[in-house]
Amino acid sequence: MSELEQPLPLAAQLKVNFGRNLRHLRAVELDDPASVEAARATPVSGLRWARKYRSRLRLTDLGLISAVLLITFLFPSNYAEARPLGEQIGVPYWLISAVTLVTWTITLSVLHTRSTRVVGVGLLEYKQVVGASILALAILTMAFTLFNIDIARRFYVLVFPLGILCLVAGRWFWRNWLSRQRRFGHYLSEVVVVGTREDVEYVARQIVRNSGAAYTVVCAVVDEQPTERLAGHAATNLASELAGVPMEYGLNRIAGAAAEFGADAVIVASYSSAGGDFVRRLAWELEGTATELILASRLVDVAGPRIHFRPVDGLPLIHVEIPSFEGGKHVLKRALDVAASSVAIVLLLPLCAVLAVLITSDSPGPVLFWQERVGREGRIFRMLKFRSMVVDAADNLPGLLDQNEGSGVLFKLKNDPRVTRIGQVLRKYSLDEVPQLWNILKGDMSLVGPRPPLLREVEQYEADVNRRLYIKPGLTGMWQVNGRSNLSWQESVRLDLYYVENWSLIGDIIIIWRTFRVLVHPVGAY
Repeated sequence: MSELEQPLPLAAQLKVNFGRNLRHLRAVELDDPASVEAARATPVSGLRWARKYRSRLRLTDLGLISAVLLITFLFPSNYAEARPLGEQIGVPYWLISAVTLVTWTITLSVLHTRSTRVVGVGLLEYKQVVGASILALAILTMAFTLFNIDIARRFYVLVFPLGILCLVAGRWFWRNWLSRQRRFGHYLSEVVVVGTREDVEYVARQIVRNSGAAYTVVCAVVDEQPTERLAGHAATNLASELAGVPMEYGLNRIAGAAAEFGADAVIVASYSSAGGDFVRRLAWELEGTATELILASRLVDVAGPRIHFRPVDGLPLIHVEIPSFEGGKHVLKRALDVAASSVAIVLLLPLCAVLAVLITSDSPGPVLFWQERVGREGRIFRMLKFRSMVVDAADNLPGLLDQNEGSGVLFKLKNDPRVTRIGQVLRKYSLDEVPQLWNILKGDMSLVGPRPPLLREVEQYEADVNRRLYIKPGLTGMWQVNGRSNLSWQESVRLDLYYVENWSLIGDIIIIWRTFRVLVHPVGAY
């Protein structure tokens, strides 16, 4: 295990690293008041990791593009040299490659594909890499046309698709490395969270739970006065997610706290008592520092694509799209379902035959098991699965209800005696759900969507939970790739409702990719 991968103490694992700040450690080691003041006067940015990380990305991008150009040069073709420029001079391939390399590298920088705001989390980094590559292609095409440099089509066909694929793969490699480091408390941006006690705790809780948040809280500034706290108007301590984090009282302490703790950013969770120009004044106070200003949106579970900003004469308006459950993108989703399920059924037929033999040899009974589930708009359909339990499993259920380990309306039992030996393997790797590809082809289900519920579960739904039925249930989904049975009922519902209102085709592809990873390393499957 490398030095960076060494786990930090418990406080760091909780993303509390106010004692990790190097300038404080240096001052403590010296045990000198003058050194303490000097350390506080010289902020040490927690974003030093960003410079190193950007350098790694830059070198990786440069190396990958160069490799692609070299491979293209070695590939048998008729364009080792471009045709003459204006019938006067010859343009060698190395010069074309150099221009391509420089242009491509510049566009990757200009479009901020290595910015700390996009690297390490979400799809924006990949989108910007693809966008920068397309921009480079457009610029080179116009330049070659303008100067009458005739480049064979195979140059474009090979260089840019292969280059984009390699660049995205490189970013994916470094993102996995970065995520691994962040699990050990490294490569995190240090932030001060400000607002009411409730909002500060909410933001801190989300940062702790989300491994991709990339932040660690070094100080909390609560919108209250110490006299109120002592008078019993609020609890003395913050939530466990902020255990040990220094607290400041009063929003006038924000800039001072950011400077004292060398914070990389200030996250404003709320500022109800500070007036309408609070954000502007805070930005003025942070001018000239390396501290960023971040506003935490209270638009809970509303994804970015549904949010649009439209300033009107200095008034920043936020437009939130209302979820739509019909239309063109649903047609595309259905087309993806049909195409993918058709191909998967054909490819997985040999595996299904082997599983059928194993199931019948392990316990008597049919290979397939069907069960009534509730689909879109409450329609009942028969969902197929490979049988993973004994034939009389349904008859034995009442005697096991008092041992239920599931959450909410779900029945789950880790060591369910009804599950067969081969059934345990099928469930662990979700192989019992392969026959649901037929349900997808028929149109009862989708590749990605909420978990298909039982009728008895739907009968216990509260009003809001019924929104899970607004779209088709899925073979996989947010529930399956975020812990499955280990999740609480409330968290399962939140994930499903988030998907129902914010799904996209790109998001579906990401979930499918994450599903393959979960199948290799199963979590919460029983």
